[in-house]
Amino acid sequence: MGRHREYDVEKVLDAVLDVFWRKGYEGASYADLTEAAGVQRPALYSAFGNKEVLFRRALERYSERYMDHIPEALAMPTSREVVAHLLHRSLELNTRYLERTGCLGINGSVAGSDESEPVRQALVEFRAAGESRLRARFERAKEEGDLPPNADPDALAAFVMAVMHGMALQAKAGFSREKLMAVADQALATWPGSSCREEQAAASHVALPAD
Repeated sequence: MGRHREYDVEKVLDAVLDVFWRKGYEGASYADLTEAAGVQRPALYSAFGNKEVLFRRALERYSERYMDHIPEALAMPTSREVVAHLLHRSLELNTRYLERTGCLGINGSVAGSDESEPVRQALVEFRAAGESRLRARFERAKEEGDLPPNADPDALAAFVMAVMHGMALQAKAGFSREKLMAVADQALATWPGSSCREEQAAASHVALPAD
């Protein structure tokens, strides 16, 4: 009979996720991963495969455990509320843990060698999938009249993703949550549509002019 596994696979996966989140794909050494997991390298790779497969599993777990704000945002009634929820919840996640700031998807791909190209491509696809869902939501918002006729859903989705990625990098660089909130609010202040005008007018106690 084979030996029984003496470790909790779920806890091991959480441990290596934390390492990849802090150090990125290339920055995480085999020694880092095995030390965090509390198992020897042969046992680790017997359960999960090589480092690339292990990172992919960690990315899946990150998406499952930490990215619930994305479907929540896409279900919001207006495009501006979608973006506000995405930006505010993303920056909260990026600054939630002092020992692992930023975003796993961004931290994992800041630098890469030729050998890590498959991982870089997986992260490109990970982010592209998110942008595609956001673009589809903005297309619906335009059809519903929530966005003006001249709005470009593709450009808006790319803009939101760029802001989110920039905030993730800034969080990793030590920017405070307050400063990142100001960045998010500045991005929201430029959002097209009547809902943005109404909120800005209410905030400044200035009545909107009659159409």
